[in-house]
Order: sequence, then structure tokens, then C-alpha cells
Amino acid sequence: MHRIPPNEAKISAQAVAAFGNTPSPRLRQVLQSLVRHLHAFASEVELTEDEWLEGVRFLTDTGKLCDGVVRQEFILLSDVLGLSMLVDAINHRAGETATESTVFGPFYIAGMPERQAGESMAFTPGQPALVQGRVLDPAGEPVAGAVLDVWQTADNGMYSGQDPEQPLANLRGRYRTDGEGRFAIRTIIPVSYPIPTDGPVGRLLQASDRHPWRPAHLHFMVTAEGHRTLVTHLFNHDDPYLESDVVFGVKDSLKVVYQPCRANHPLATRYGFEGDFHLATYDFVLEHP
Repeated sequence: MHRIPPNEAKISAQAVAAFGNTPSPRLRQVLQSLVRHLHAFASEVELTEDEWLEGVRFLTDTGKLCDGVVRQEFILLSDVLGLSMLVDAINHRAGETATESTVFGPFYIAGMPERQAGESMAFTPGQPALVQGRVLDPAGEPVAGAVLDVWQTADNGMYSGQDPEQPLANLRGRYRTDGEGRFAIRTIIPVSYPIPTDGPVGRLLQASDRHPWRPAHLHFMVTAEGHRTLVTHLFNHDDPYLESDVVFGVKDSLKVVYQPCRANHPLATRYGFEGDFHLATYDFVLEHP
């Protein structure tokens, strides 16, 4: 166990005590714990002045890349440190029947178009796909009128908003369940992609000999009155990066199979597929508050 010299321990104790009069009990707890653990970290690794300054530069560079719309480098940093998934796990200790959650990610854009059941949200090429299923409550009853806010990357591995060549609403949309809780989303099969590596998070991955890849997935934020909001992904079951997701977001229960279907499949006519397509089916289960 690392022994902290008395003069250093005194500095840490003073810093913790300085927040002792914080009016909010919760804020006081968070700030004092943060200072305590931050000082313990610095003491344990015996942080040098050069390392401290490099850390300040790193965080400054991280902030400079946050544009408030699409690029959120601090969320990306939280993701690759595993902090995002830890916070998600702490805050979504779901029951055994509820669908598991995973990271929100830094590429969500609010206000995307409302789409009809089976309407295509893909305006760029890819392997045609239909994702269908139901939204249910813990008792297995359908949740009518639930909203599924959906987003994914294009075949080039980039989200709209990142890629100026894509329409902003490409591969994004808001779908609603019918009276039986059913939904249908026409899209393309997701592809694996690297997170942005042109900033400080990319430098961190390179310095630690980690790859930047995320397994192919479709993002969902599912909301319904009287139920907890669910933020999750559906992962391609055979993606090579499932076991080494750079943001630690994969859960076995969230894997789906995209089954090949011929052009004469009944769903092809219903949803306007002119040729072969792939079909994935998944039922979401929402918790009550």
C-alpha cells in the first residue's frame, strides 16, 4: 500500500474539507469524493509536474473538439475509459425481464423525422434490411404508441452530421408502435466502424495500443408514457469486434441475426422491397418507473 507523506496527506485533507460547507448534501458528497479519489490517484502514481501539465493540455484539447451538436469528445473519452458503461450499469439495474441498456454515444441528433411503419430511413446505399418486433411491458403486454428514436452509420462508417455528404436525416428517424406494440423499420444492415481518432481520444488509444473499432449496431432510444426510457443498441451477431468493442457496450442479449429473405417474401411487398433483403426481429421490454 502506498504511504503518503504527512505534508501531502494534509493538503488532501484540507482540499476535501474545503467543500464541507457545500449546501447541497449530494453535491458535497460528490465533490469531496472526487477530490479524495483524485488526490489518491496523484499520490499513488506520484504524478510529475510534466504529466500533470500534459493532462491539462489533453483535457483542454478535448474541450476544444466539442461543438455542442455532433462532436462530443468528452463523451467519447468517457466511453473509451469505460465510465459511460459503468454509469449506465449503475443507473439501469433492470429486472430480469427488461431489455438491457447500453451507452448513448456522442452522435445522437434530436428532432429527426417522424416515419411511418416500414418507411425507409436510408438515403445512401447498403444492404437492404427490415428490423421489426414489438415493444412490451414487463408482463408481456404490448405498449401502444411507444416512440423508437433510431440512428446508425452509413456504409462508409460515418453518421449523418459527421459526414457532410449525407443528408442530416439519413439513417435516422422516429417510429411509433401500433396498437399491438409492433414496429417496422426499413434501413440497411449496420456496419462496424472506428470512432473518431483525429483528436485527443484517438491519441490516447494510440498511446495505449488499443483499436478504435465499434461492432456494427443500430441505436435505439425507446420512450413511452408510464415507462422508463430505454437507450440501447442492437448488435450484428457475427461482427468481429463484439468481444473488443472500444467502448465496452456489447451485451449478449442485444445481439440480432439479419436473416436473408428473397424478393418474393410477403414482407417485401408490404414494405416496398424490390429485391432480396435481410430481416432482423427483436422485442423490447420497457420497465415501469
